[in-house]
Amino acid sequence: MTQTLILIIDLIMRLATLLFLVRFLLQASSADFYNPISQALIKGSDPLAAPLRKLLPATGKFDLATLLMALIMGIVFVALISMGGLSIGQYAIFGIVRTLSVLVDFYWWSMLIIVIASFVSQGNSHPGLALLDQLVDPLISPIRSVLPSMGPLDFSPMVVILMLSIAQRSLPNAYAFI
Repeated sequence: MTQTLILIIDLIMRLATLLFLVRFLLQASSADFYNPISQALIKGSDPLAAPLRKLLPATGKFDLATLLMALIMGIVFVALISMGGLSIGQYAIFGIVRTLSVLVDFYWWSMLIIVIASFVSQGNSHPGLALLDQLVDPLISPIRSVLPSMGPLDFSPMVVILMLSIAQRSLPNAYAFI
């Protein structure tokens, strides 16, 4: 397969995985259901997740059907790139690593966007920023409770970005098996 085709497949599968992961995180973090971006994500993921939801109902705040769809997208990517030749266990492991990589990248970029937006547009509320803030709050709240207050400065996003950068480096490269 050519590098260009691999990059196109990578982008499409990464976006599909991200769609289902964010849908999972929306419910897990109790984000605003009526946010227009939330509504778009729900409508975009429902055609594939709704039939699976009949087999795997939500348990509390966790929508296992969308999480499973995200994992399936990771496994499909591995299957498309490797063109067979891997065992079922290897597909599962590489699919999980791929899904975790997409999740860590999502959180890293979300934190960066929130930090930059806090400097650029203070006090301005945009539905996208409000949604990102709700999605990253479960990651940042424990750090905020541990770090001492520095007045108006909040160093917890920098700590979270540093931890996510370490996680990004720790995950194996998605193309290591090609």
